[in-house]
Amino acid sequence: MRRADRLFQIIQILRRSQRPITADAIAEELETSKRTVYRDIADLIGQRAPIRGEAGVGYVLEDGFDLPPLMLTADEIEAAVLGAQMVAARGDPALRRAAQDLIAKIGAVIPDNLRPLVVEPATRAAPSWNAAPDNIDMSGVRQAIRAGHKIVLNYRDEQDRETVRTVWPFAIGYYETSRLVVAWCEMRADFRSFRTDRVSGASFTEDRYPDRPAALRARWRRHQQERWQAMKAKEAQAAETPA
Repeated sequence: MRRADRLFQIIQILRRSQRPITADAIAEELETSKRTVYRDIADLIGQRAPIRGEAGVGYVLEDGFDLPPLMLTADEIEAAVLGAQMVAARGDPALRRAAQDLIAKIGAVIPDNLRPLVVEPATRAAPSWNAAPDNIDMSGVRQAIRAGHKIVLNYRDEQDRETVRTVWPFAIGYYETSRLVVAWCEMRADFRSFRTDRVSGASFTEDRYPDRPAALRARWRRHQQERWQAMKAKEAQAAETPA
């Protein structure tokens, strides 16, 4: 690997991580020596890259640093195009248009030798067959999530029973044939997922919910992890119980 490519990759490794990265981990990923990593990071710091390091902890890249746009490798272009293809195949109309625009923009600005990766990609996402319809404006849901606004849903469950729920939406789950709005439900005082094809009506309010969407997502991830651990513990206990 050329030195310039290695310096670029070190920045990429630090930028994609939310935790300090050790020189050992960087050296392993780049298949080089730890001594080379130390020298490269010293050079980057000398070029005013805002890298902080602490012995025994690792390196972090401070906020506010960026690289010239679209310095992408062939693998990164294929990953971006494949992801956009999946959104174009499975997303709602607004996201499908955005994904198609993204592919066009990537193809317009990358070097000529890389353009075939966009025009004639070797990787393709399969279309989504028999996808359930969205009975709610998904663009409106995304706007509500960004703004932290409540939504009032008329919702039918699996037994076709309808309830009215005031929810705090914070995520959207995209599955092969359906989509979910993940939210805190005021009625249940708990996290709930609502299939968009079972929504019979929705009112987008201007009422802000008290938590930040990012905080709700963090709480939900912890909740899911705790449920998974409890399920695994229950399975282990059942396996140890004599028949």
